[in-house]
Amino acid sequence: MKLRNNAARPEITAGYSIQSSGVYKEYFRLSDLPFSIAPDPAFLYMSTKHREALAHLVYGVNSDSAFILLTGEVGTGKTTVCRCMLDQLPDNCDTAFILNPKLTEEELLASICEEIGIEYPVAAASVKNLVDRINNHLLKSHAAGRRTLLIIDEAQILSPSVLEQLRLLTNLETNRCKLLQIILIGQPELRKMLERPELRQLSQRITARFHLDPLSRRDIANYVGHRLTVAGARRQLFSPSVIKRIFGLSGGVPRLINLICDRALLGTYAQGRTKVNKSTLNRAAYEVLGKRNSGVRFRHALGMLTSWLRRRLTWAPH
Repeated sequence: MKLRNNAARPEITAGYSIQSSGVYKEYFRLSDLPFSIAPDPAFLYMSTKHREALAHLVYGVNSDSAFILLTGEVGTGKTTVCRCMLDQLPDNCDTAFILNPKLTEEELLASICEEIGIEYPVAAASVKNLVDRINNHLLKSHAAGRRTLLIIDEAQILSPSVLEQLRLLTNLETNRCKLLQIILIGQPELRKMLERPELRQLSQRITARFHLDPLSRRDIANYVGHRLTVAGARRQLFSPSVIKRIFGLSGGVPRLINLICDRALLGTYAQGRTKVNKSTLNRAAYEVLGKRNSGVRFRHALGMLTSWLRRRLTWAPH
């Protein structure tokens, strides 16, 4: 459906910036951008699979597991689930979060010290020195009634030697509990890596593991509807048939859904329509994914918007 006049379109002048998708927010009468990829808790949608993943993490932490494993494809929401788990941790739990684990054994141990707040002499730092300091800190924390949780994201890029060093860190324990718990978050390659014979000791210490699959078709309808509702949408902007197509284009990966839907809304705005159609959605997917979908060819959504602006300025009365 196209708008019959330009009255419903927000006023645009020659100086208006079109560098972001924020230009469509007023047009669709939204209070916020519904498909930003920023991890805004207000837009969090927990599917059944995400709830199961969260339950496994919480179980693993509460059961004093040495290692907890969460895997999934890129963009499925692993880090988001982990952030939810952090909100449920007790006040006596100290956490260290390693986001870039492409480190040597010594560098990783130094990062753990920095995250937990352990002082160490940089000039004299060695694996033994760092391990001793971490162990001393863990013993003191346990005596003070505190727990320590280490979370490593993108763990699939850890080398086998670094993973073995992590296993050795979990050797410190009392008769009742481990003094250090480690959550490994990574892509599917991490599961294959842990099947190696040289890592079998570590794999045997994983007492809670979960693989997060992409969203189902029904989940996508709820996901898109939830984000639009939070953003203040007063009507449906994606029909059931378009939602079905989103599933086919994105494979149910939340990050791709956000990118495609955001670009589709921009294209719909540029065309002066009130609802996303399949053609615009396919064009948006091509722009985001960099490949053709269903043989559809199209121009950049911003290109369409620029053309519209040029026509409007050309025909504007003087």
